[in-house]
Amino acid sequence: MVYFVGAGSGAPDLITLRGKNLLEKADVVIYAGSLVNPELLQYCRQGCEFHNSAKLTLEEVIVIMEAAERAGKMTVRLHTGEPSIYGAVREQMDALDERGISYESCPGVSACFGAAASLNLEFTLPEVSQSLIITRMAGKTPVPEKESIESFAAHGASMAIYLSAGMLEELSQRLIAGGYSKDTPVALVYKATWPEEKSFLCTVEALPKVAQEHGINKIAVVLVGDAIAQSGYARSRLYAPDFSTEYRAAKE
Repeated sequence: MVYFVGAGSGAPDLITLRGKNLLEKADVVIYAGSLVNPELLQYCRQGCEFHNSAKLTLEEVIVIMEAAERAGKMTVRLHTGEPSIYGAVREQMDALDERGISYESCPGVSACFGAAASLNLEFTLPEVSQSLIITRMAGKTPVPEKESIESFAAHGASMAIYLSAGMLEELSQRLIAGGYSKDTPVALVYKATWPEEKSFLCTVEALPKVAQEHGINKIAVVLVGDAIAQSGYARSRLYAPDFSTEYRAAKE
């Protein structure tokens, strides 16, 4: 059996309880060594077999999983953050399907949520934004044309942009071209929830300069939108005294 487990955004105690339990039972762990906090491997039992997938191809990862399955061992594929977001898990699952190997998924805390927690942000403030767009810039891996930064920026919603810290000059220009004003609030968060986390609040226009001044060009998430300012919002109707719910009648 193979378990795809989300390691969380960085802090070792942000893995889910289910994920921690799976690590404790694992015979084999294949982990994303370039991004997963190595402290998480301390949850594994003595004698567990470790493989750093940063040095492996997809085919080599599958070979390890196959060998473990033949030996009756339980494998944890430990992905950074939440595996369903930029985790490249579907191609692994398809390969396991072809080989008749069973698997399950265990969710994790993605970087944008770790960053929001660190900054005490709410992405969905009433009358400011009720949507969160998670996307990235095109780099070595392309992005569908219909999912351009400009097309998403046109909505004016909250946005979390991954895998783009090395292209912030272009990102800033495209966000503005798409519809965000130059003074739209931005949070640049480097290694969210790690001990070395750094976060900076600025504007879309100032983003490239702020990143350059602080030497940030990788492992950072960019949060964009008026909700980042945490102001100008309306009170939630759910908790308003004059609003009835299934559990509480409106109060006069």
